[in-house]
Amino acid sequence: MEVINTFMTWILKNRISQIDRFKHHPLEVQQEILFKLIHTAKSTQFGKKHGFSRIKSYRDFAKQVPVQDYTQLMPYIEEMMKGSQNILWPTDIVWFSKSSGTTSSRSKFIPVSQESLDDCHLKGGKDMLSLYINNYPETKLFTGKSLTIGGSNQVNHFDGNQNSFYGDISAVIMQNLPMWAQFARTPSLEIALMSEWEEKINKMAHETIKENVTSLTGVPTWTLVLLQRVLEITGKKDITEVWPHLEVFFHGAVSFGPYSSLFEALIPSPKMHYMETYNASEGFFGIQDQKDSDELLLMLDYGIFYEFIPIEDWDSEDPKVLSLEEVALNTNYAIIISTNGGLWRYKIGDTVRFTSINPYRIRISGRTKHFINAFGEEVIVENAESAIEMACRQTGAAIKNFTAAPVYFKEEQNQGAHEWVIEFAQPPSDMGAFQALLDESLREVNSDYDAKRYKNMVLRPPIIHVAHPGTFDGWLKSRGKLGGQNKVPRLSNSREYLDEIMKFL
Repeated sequence: MEVINTFMTWILKNRISQIDRFKHHPLEVQQEILFKLIHTAKSTQFGKKHGFSRIKSYRDFAKQVPVQDYTQLMPYIEEMMKGSQNILWPTDIVWFSKSSGTTSSRSKFIPVSQESLDDCHLKGGKDMLSLYINNYPETKLFTGKSLTIGGSNQVNHFDGNQNSFYGDISAVIMQNLPMWAQFARTPSLEIALMSEWEEKINKMAHETIKENVTSLTGVPTWTLVLLQRVLEITGKKDITEVWPHLEVFFHGAVSFGPYSSLFEALIPSPKMHYMETYNASEGFFGIQDQKDSDELLLMLDYGIFYEFIPIEDWDSEDPKVLSLEEVALNTNYAIIISTNGGLWRYKIGDTVRFTSINPYRIRISGRTKHFINAFGEEVIVENAESAIEMACRQTGAAIKNFTAAPVYFKEEQNQGAHEWVIEFAQPPSDMGAFQALLDESLREVNSDYDAKRYKNMVLRPPIIHVAHPGTFDGWLKSRGKLGGQNKVPRLSNSREYLDEIMKFL
């Protein structure tokens, strides 16, 4: 295994020079991507309709192709789901990623071309390893296996010939991994792609405790459930007694901050590393490339062309759209992408802010629909997660899940509030102190919230309900959303989610 480890680390480290190229020449690389996308798709139904053959500049592209959301692309995608080809992208589409970025009742099906698999999602996975190896050259990653937690997939029943498939992006990737990667992962595909999550976690735990696991890959929430089940089965004190050579957790989908203390308790090893990625149904966008920072390097050579809308322009009929060279630091932007899977100037619904422009690094700040701004406080997901993390750290608490929504003014009560439902993995030693620290931390990170909290004139202190274990899983299960990449919406400007969840308390 040492020989294999040496060979694989050498192979993967060779990619670093290519990553350095787009770090040093980002605008040149992005321009190459744009014109390659346009040229490749000029004879598609979408390309003909929008005059791709006449596009000679970025300005032409921005003028001829409208910014659009899923509703506007849906007629094209529905046609593809029924088996038609050469609609948004010229090569055959046989995979669709079922988007679960929200818990809305309508699913989104994102086309996944062979190019987006090879040059984006799979390439992102390899780059994740390359950057890790570059930071930790003494790694023994390939002397053992990667425990991968993914979703499930199924035959596309919209296609009469049943020649295509859809599922969570993690399942789509897992089904299309190269042979070397399949050999290096655990559990078996049969178990990894199961759709019934309680049984799946149990079988994963039983199968993987026999392996030499050196890395974990998955969503923090489900990874925690698995690790706890492993300890229940083995009777061990912590995970280092089960997998002594475990060295890294590659994670994404939700902010890791609120979960860090739980992982440190389960894996109390100074040799354990944590590395964040930003992989969505629509594409693989960012990877943590520095040991001492959780900022994400924006990956610019994956067949994705990026544009950005300042968040204050999001709801505008004619929003201001910026190219990469026009963005500024520490400003919230909604991401717009054009991809080698056939998404054109597509609003993915995520917001980011740039922490560096040389090279371009980002932090995910939230979702365009996940915020609270009922009273002008403009609280975004990043604010909420930062405040929760601070309150947990100072009270010895650890959370499993949370959501929050506004309490509106009433005739008898001319103040609003934020109402929280929090499921703790480890309750705080003092709930009153936790509530005060949450409020105080929000006031520190958000001046608009602080202004509305002044002398309780607009906002009262936050209201917190403690949920019993399994509350959020029960709610997700009731909506048919348990498992995979399905996430609890952290914030909502309406009470739709909160009122539903409150019924499970």
